[in-house]
Amino acid sequence: MDHWIADTNPDLFAPHRNLSDDVNGKIVKSEIEGGVYLDDLPRGAEIEVETQNRFYRIVNRGGGSALISGHPKFCPRPVLVKIHGSNWGGSMLKLRFIGRGMHLEFLHPRFHTIITSRIVEIRPLAACTT
Repeated sequence: MDHWIADTNPDLFAPHRNLSDDVNGKIVKSEIEGGVYLDDLPRGAEIEVETQNRFYRIVNRGGGSALISGHPKFCPRPVLVKIHGSNWGGSMLKLRFIGRGMHLEFLHPRFHTIITSRIVEIRPLAACTT
């Protein structure tokens, strides 16, 4: 696994007593499966996010903004969106994190909140060499 794909937060999650075992387990699983925090990528870095149904190209624009393309209806050409983060199919969100086994959630200027199918893989593209 490329080092840039690992959860780069140096403090590993310690289960919290006020969270359910299910929630604690999902957080730990996201650290094991890996992903990338958008804020850790340099401005202009490009990644490919493969979901169960699509291949998305994401270009980091900083501050949670990104250009995204890859969906024939929502973003056939690059469109500027706000990346909320990833979720496990519910309302709990790991902020500005794009994680394997999770669903990417972003705010589209026309279609509002978009949630993708489950993320299968995340790959670096041009300008993402760290």
